[in-house]
Amino acid sequence: MKRLEAVKIVDHDPRQNGKVFFGAWVELENEAGETVRYRIVGPDEIDTKNNHITIDSPMARALIGKQVDDEVRVNTPSGVREWYINHIRYSPFED
Repeated sequence: MKRLEAVKIVDHDPRQNGKVFFGAWVELENEAGETVRYRIVGPDEIDTKNNHITIDSPMARALIGKQVDDEVRVNTPSGVREWYINHIRYSPFED
């Protein structure tokens, strides 16, 4: 019950457009041309099936404040991986 009392609604701010912040959907591409899409969410909203990652994850921390065409370096257990930001949205991507 304490968690519910601490919930804070985070509204999208139009000044965030073009940059990655909480709630963003981000499409990334690596040098091999592989693409992935993630949404940055709170710790209670993690959903790996839908590519929702927590804001506390190494990937999300590397993405915060970045913009399209920025390079992102993420430390992983298998070493540093590099990604490039292709798209940022605050609504889901449509295929």
